[in-house]
Amino acid sequence: MIATPKQDAAARPSIPPKVLRPREHHFRGSLGRFATGVAIVTFDGVTKRHGITVNSFTSVSMEPPLVLVSIARSTKAHDELEGRPFTVNILGAEQRALALHFAGKPSDEPAWIEGEVAPRLNNVLAFFECKPWAAYDGGDHTLYLGEVVDFNYRSGDALGFANSNFTTIPESQLGIEELL
Repeated sequence: MIATPKQDAAARPSIPPKVLRPREHHFRGSLGRFATGVAIVTFDGVTKRHGITVNSFTSVSMEPPLVLVSIARSTKAHDELEGRPFTVNILGAEQRALALHFAGKPSDEPAWIEGEVAPRLNNVLAFFECKPWAAYDGGDHTLYLGEVVDFNYRSGDALGFANSNFTTIPESQLGIEELL
C-alpha cells in the first residue's frame, strides 16, 4: 500500500501525461544537469516479466540494507510493481541497447537470470535483489523502497546519463569501498 504523507491517494487527482510548459521544461533541464547512473528495475508481474529503465536510484540504509527507486506513475508496469519483489540492475557502459530496450525501444530479448527473490538481467555491472519494504507517494512518481536480500558487482565502466544523453562513467579509480 502506498503511504501518502500529504493526502489520501483517493483524494489526489490522477496526473495525466502532458506536454511540459516552459517552466516545467526548464525544471526538467535543470534536473538533467545532475549526472546519474542508469538502472533497470525488473520484476515478475501478474501475467509477464517486466523491466523499467530508471535513473532515479539511491541507497537508503546499511542496516537494514535498503535501496530506493522512483517509478513514474505513467509507466505501463507501474501498478504491477506494488508489493512485488524486484531487482535493481545497474548497467555497464556497453549496455545502452539494454537501457533503450526497457525504455520503449525494444530490441532482442535480453538474457534473464532467476534470482533469489526476483528476476535479474545477465552480466549487469551490479544488481540488488529486493523484497518490498515500503512505497510512498512522490507526486507523479512512486518511491519504492526495497530490502536488499542479494547483491553483487563486476568490474567495468558504468553507463551514465546527463543532459539527456548517455555517457560513460569510467572505472578508473578505486572507490572508498577499498578503504573499508
